[in-house]
Amino acid sequence: MSITADKKQELIKEHSRASDDTGSPEVQVAILTTRINNLTEHFKTHAKDNHSRRGLLMLVNKRRSLLDYLKRKDVQRYADLIGKLGLRK
Repeated sequence: MSITADKKQELIKEHSRASDDTGSPEVQVAILTTRINNLTEHFKTHAKDNHSRRGLLMLVNKRRSLLDYLKRKDVQRYADLIGKLGLRK
């Protein structure tokens, strides 16, 4: 359900704005999206795992907050990010 350190470093490298950037909203949203996708797959086989479902809801809410912040600060960065991650249709 969690992501490996190698996968996390790959996401940081792909979405970072600078060489040492690990905390920008883009990086955080990319990591949260990967974790959300992993949990979504987990629920296909473990439908009654309500404790993990609570964690999933918290991750989704955190991602929504970060996306709202990014949209308020810079609409172009927001649009690029959701396009790259495929979050909106």
